[in-house]
Amino acid sequence: MADGFPVRVLRVSDHSRDSAGFTYVYPVVSRRAGGVSIGINLNPNNACNWRCLYCQVPDLKRGGPPPIDLAQLEDELATMLHQIVDGDFMQERVPVELRRLNDVAFSGNGEPTMSPEFGHALQIVERQLQAFGLLGKIKIVLITNGSQLYKPEVLDVVGQMGKINGELWFKVDRAPQDGFAVVNQVQLNRAAVIRHLIAASERCATWLQTCMFELDGALPTEVEVSAYVAFVEELKAQAPGLKGVLLYGLARPSMQPEAPRLKAAPAEWMKALAERISAQGLEVKLSI
Repeated sequence: MADGFPVRVLRVSDHSRDSAGFTYVYPVVSRRAGGVSIGINLNPNNACNWRCLYCQVPDLKRGGPPPIDLAQLEDELATMLHQIVDGDFMQERVPVELRRLNDVAFSGNGEPTMSPEFGHALQIVERQLQAFGLLGKIKIVLITNGSQLYKPEVLDVVGQMGKINGELWFKVDRAPQDGFAVVNQVQLNRAAVIRHLIAASERCATWLQTCMFELDGALPTEVEVSAYVAFVEELKAQAPGLKGVLLYGLARPSMQPEAPRLKAAPAEWMKALAERISAQGLEVKLSI
């Protein structure tokens, strides 16, 4: 962590990008990871091509990432890994039950695959994990909306991830339909989403990442839920590398204007949905 930055115990409910005093690297304790995840933020300008209603990024704006200082990124990651592997980071910053390093995750404050430096950033992660004896022992995760997975250069990086214990979390919050997606505030094309998912799963272990919640006091309708379950069943047949579904609810407050309209879905409703998805033959990891 940066010299002189105050020690702050990490919490599941707080994924602050500045918790280590860095620009590109931030540690979090993650429900889905079940331990410490080192985040790589290639969008420090808070810009994304989507605007999900539940997004926790403050001052989110439409757009792409700025140029990345790759030397600074590598220095920050090396320092963070040193603190975790050789220092007292776990003892000082992490609750006892979560003191394990699970992954390095490309996530951050926008869509990481929009960065032209995405491939170079993966090379840095691979190099530093090798230096600390962690390559192949912990996961490298890409959390993505999948919008850039038509680009050969992005698919090449995803393919490299697949060779080094990589995992891709592909955001699908509702069954994609042609037209405007309210939850993600973008125009979607169903056929394109399917193509991108298949392309990703052919190159790297892929999970669907789905957030469910109440909007304006109402849960997703039965029509919406049935469409989502049918979509999962369809994907299972078409995407051989699809591992399952990461199903989660609201754990941290949205920073978007719609925040007052959102509420966590009841635990029993989430469990019932997880069972319906499991019945399609896919593993479900539920985080409520």
